[in-house]
Amino acid sequence: MSWNLEGLTVSGTYLDMFPVKGKVELSRVKYGGGVCHTVVLESPITVFNAVRDRVILDHEAVTRVQS
Repeated sequence: MSWNLEGLTVSGTYLDMFPVKGKVELSRVKYGGGVCHTVVLESPITVFNAVRDRVILDHEAVTRVQS
């Protein structure tokens, strides 16, 4: 799997607690060499009383990639 997932639909787990699914808006290399993805969610989620329509997922938290 390539590190650049921009434009692809992914599924994963945000903060090891919240299942999410959406389209990757931005993939970037973090300081130190890790990769993270900004994901625009298909439907908003509530995380600790805050509604989120996009999240940042570490590459390791991505469980499924679709075109």
